[in-house]
Amino acid sequence: QVQLVESGGGLVQAGRSLRLSCAASGRIFSINNMGWYRQAPGKQRELVAGISSGGSTNYADSVKGRFTISRDNAKNTLYLQMNSLKFEDTAVYYCKMATSRGVYWGQGTQVTVSS
Repeated sequence: QVQLVESGGGLVQAGRSLRLSCAASGRIFSINNMGWYRQAPGKQRELVAGISSGGSTNYADSVKGRFTISRDNAKNTLYLQMNSLKFEDTAVYYCKMATSRGVYWGQGTQVTVSS
């Protein structure tokens, strides 16, 4: 079984930075796309940033220029560098991994930005 474990969330003041990590373990086969999603209270889960196996990235308009997604294939780890955080970035952040065998989600990490 594949497990994804997020870390790095917390409480931070607006304008500051956080770095999220997502470590994958288990029987991992060919990894295709990976991504970060978030879900704020009362809202649907939305894509924040994605990265393909080749390293191509895409971002939600709301985070472009502030967030950077990256991956370390040797460590099976996904990162999200979040700069200039805003109150509206407050949410539970989830990582997602799509492999040749299936799609997996982490349990989520809370990010709270105080204004």
